Amino acid sequence: MNSQKLHVLYLPRWYPNRYDPMPGLFIRRHAEAVSSFCQVSVVYVHADDKRSRGYEVVETNEPGLTTFVIYFPKSFSRLLNLWRFLRANFLGIRLVRRKHGVPDLIHVHVLTRLALIAWWYKVRYGIPYLITEHWSRYIPSRNEFKGLVRKGLTRFLVRRASMLTTVTQNLARAMQAHKMTNQDVRILPNVVDTARFQPAARKRDFPRQIVHVSCFEDRSKNISGLLRALKSLRQQRTDFECVLIGEGMDFDAIKQQALSLDMLEYVRFTGLIEGQELAEQLAQGHFLVLFSNYENLPVVIPEALACGLPVVATDVGGISELINPSNGMLVPPGDEQKLVWAMDRMLNMLASFDAAELRNCVVETNSKEAVGRLLHEWYREIAR
Repeated sequence: MNSQKLHVLYLPRWYPNRYDPMPGLFIRRHAEAVSSFCQVSVVYVHADDKRSRGYEVVETNEPGLTTFVIYFPKSFSRLLNLWRFLRANFLGIRLVRRKHGVPDLIHVHVLTRLALIAWWYKVRYGIPYLITEHWSRYIPSRNEFKGLVRKGLTRFLVRRASMLTTVTQNLARAMQAHKMTNQDVRILPNVVDTARFQPAARKRDFPRQIVHVSCFEDRSKNISGLLRALKSLRQQRTDFECVLIGEGMDFDAIKQQALSLDMLEYVRFTGLIEGQELAEQLAQGHFLVLFSNYENLPVVIPEALACGLPVVATDVGGISELINPSNGMLVPPGDEQKLVWAMDRMLNMLASFDAAELRNCVVETNSKEAVGRLLHEWYREIAR
């Protein structure tokens, strides 16, 4: 182990890339948080359907954080894609070793193939690895963890990791129900940029803003159900508007639905906004609403709390591990009448929530400093 700084290799299945800045953004935030304490190297491999041949390596360097994004040509053959994926990862790891030396440990984000690579380096070079799972495919409502070979291999790799972490207890229990067991299971909070996400100094009182942030994938986010609930709420009161932030595969269909419901006067679509603009727009809201059919724990929830906004959300995934009567309300998934009731009640009781108190719980657990220190402690345990 390096006596000065640990060198940690991140192998993420999802990561921001030239085609989409959003996938795996929460993984990048973990890497950034702990880079103040460790040297972090990231190798991310992306199948590129716009590339005809060869591998392209894009290197970026920031203090404590080196990233190699490797693009390979996507094939119609799944077997060929797997070969290229593995080959690109080994290429990236060689580049990491050349630049910063052999890593002290490997942090895999999202199973299964990358854990296989990490296991190989453990067997070949004695480098320990830990796993953080973000994928909600193990949750019963999704039931997408299938295949005898995949299940057997995943269980094998999880058992041999030095630690298994998830962002919610709910996901950890779902994995254990699939017989993925490890001697050391811990919860890793998502990172919130608390310096950026802060309560607004001033916000307008009327109309009150209900804010929704998502990737506009209706199967999981149920934005269509939210629009119907907003239509019903609008028939009861007129002192609010809803700001819908984001873009995605169902964006046009959702906008068309808002038109057909005659709601375009009362809902506003911003498209994709990020960074400081997102933080400012969120802070101008009065509460956040999510009506998801299934989730793990969306990072926008602690971001909203950091801005002093209470939350109305469905009781799915690990959301109930964070949201309670002190900071919001939970409703059953798919229950539009209950959602209408909760939004109506929230509009009536906004004054009972203290923005500073909502923010403090996030600063203590989800700030960059808090998560960075936590990860560094775990890495030192494993490296020892």
